[in-house]
Amino acid sequence: MQSSLHPPSTDTQQHPQRKTGAFALIDSLQRHGVEHIFGYPGGAILPIYDALYQAEQAGGIQHILVRHEQGGSHAADAYARATGKVGVCFGTSGPGATNLVTGIATAQMDSIPMVVITGQVTRAAIGTDAFQETDIFGITLPVVKHSYVVRDPKDMARIVAEAFYIAKTGRPGPVLIDVPKDVGLEEFDYTPVTPGDVQIRGYKPTVKGNPRQIQQALPLLQAAERPLLYVGGGAIAAAAHDEVKELAETFQIPVTTTLMGKGAFDEKHPLSVGMLGMHGTAYANYAVSTCDLLIAVGARFDDRVTSKLETFAPDAKVIHIDIDPAEVGKNRKPQVPIVGDVRHVLQELLDRVREMNGAVDASRTKVWLDRIQSWKTKYPLVVPSYPDQIAPQQVIAELDKQAPDAYYTTDVGQHQMWAAQFLRNGPRQWISSAGLGTMGFGVPAALGVQVALPDHQVICVAGDASVMMNIQELATLAHYNIKVKTVIVNNGWQGMVRQWQESFYGERYSSSNMQVGMPDFVKLSDAFGVKGMTVSEPGQLSAAIADMLAYDGPVVLDVRVKRDENCYPMVAPGKSNADMIGLPDGASPD
Repeated sequence: MQSSLHPPSTDTQQHPQRKTGAFALIDSLQRHGVEHIFGYPGGAILPIYDALYQAEQAGGIQHILVRHEQGGSHAADAYARATGKVGVCFGTSGPGATNLVTGIATAQMDSIPMVVITGQVTRAAIGTDAFQETDIFGITLPVVKHSYVVRDPKDMARIVAEAFYIAKTGRPGPVLIDVPKDVGLEEFDYTPVTPGDVQIRGYKPTVKGNPRQIQQALPLLQAAERPLLYVGGGAIAAAAHDEVKELAETFQIPVTTTLMGKGAFDEKHPLSVGMLGMHGTAYANYAVSTCDLLIAVGARFDDRVTSKLETFAPDAKVIHIDIDPAEVGKNRKPQVPIVGDVRHVLQELLDRVREMNGAVDASRTKVWLDRIQSWKTKYPLVVPSYPDQIAPQQVIAELDKQAPDAYYTTDVGQHQMWAAQFLRNGPRQWISSAGLGTMGFGVPAALGVQVALPDHQVICVAGDASVMMNIQELATLAHYNIKVKTVIVNNGWQGMVRQWQESFYGERYSSSNMQVGMPDFVKLSDAFGVKGMTVSEPGQLSAAIADMLAYDGPVVLDVRVKRDENCYPMVAPGKSNADMIGLPDGASPD
């Protein structure tokens, strides 16, 4: 799967040479450290693929041929999530470009750095409804951080440099570059642009927090008796894991994370209360409902976390740290707003704490921590056991036991929430579509992670409904022998839809039963050239997972689980986080 990678040619650094726009694009990508591209060719992007072919022959870059452009966009997205680098994907004009839109929107919602390159009809044909012409620039405007149409090949190197800079800095996000076919073919005097050597008028993200606002946070931290750190994906993007840990331990503050923030704090740490929100732990939701200080770190107060906003942390003062000024105060007005890179802000805050020469009274939170421990004891996450059926939670718990250091991707649904509850992930080892909730994300995402990290274990936790949406990427796994292990938590339903229909729609199961038409996943996997396995007996689960993990190649393990199991706790729509379904009668934070 891996090719020998070499840097791009440096001869153009000395004297401009006649090169094509396609060469300039590929050369610029290599100069920005791109080693892998996920894509699918087509007519309008063929000049770029021709230049890519030559670069691959020289050993300078590797293209992964996905079986659908959406799969390529998810693979590039996950590549970025796992490594912190910018993911890159290609698609041709028309349907190739529109097939990328869901992946672009997924990356935008979760603030993932990605550069998306699409082919376009020739410049003269734009606007004529030419064959396979779509205005992908206009279509994607609401779901990109920025976008370009390359009108002149002389602009190519600058545009690529700007795209990488924009995608990675500030609040990360996807950037689109649309390249007309004749721009790729046209020759010109090519001079490369040094990565990072760009100046963009009006774009200057705030990195360092305001010193006075950082100072204002200190008295709140010192005075709080019931503080809570609420950590989101911004902490992952900023690589602020060590700073979050130091702040938590210094002031003895419990830590809860969002779905995007999983891995920002060690969930085995005694200060961890796990994930909060709609399917968060009872103790995390009780903690946020009764805290007196909420320190939001790279989190955006989204509806899946807050539920009924006016009841979210109702008694708490708020310190909100985020690099995006548009998020600070958008949903909840903080007492102390701090705009800046999360890691830089926390470092500055911790420097000031150290200057206090031991004046921190960490014992202030002892009663609070004891109270949280009592909630953990009363309302733990439970793995049920049935004599003749596998509980879905058992599957996740067994994976966590046998592969604790794996990189995990998920699809979207009940299995995603169970995975979030029972997997305890390290930094960048939890990769899931959070903001957009994109079914079909899991398998191509795992593909991207495994390409980026070939020596690590990568496991996709999928649902039987979700996995069907990009099942064709099993062919990509077989093509390159990408050793992803896919575990299908198979209950024969669109599980989360069924749970909502049971709870809120009078058990009217409209179009959510997936049993009719379900393929034999073992036969289907074998047809793709991927090892297929199935298990339905509780006593066979552990051995089946061990066999899957030991196999030297891609595997699909179809686990037939209890059909009507629901994911609890659950905060009903419009309810307070303290009001959860699925807890014992009389459960409360009091």
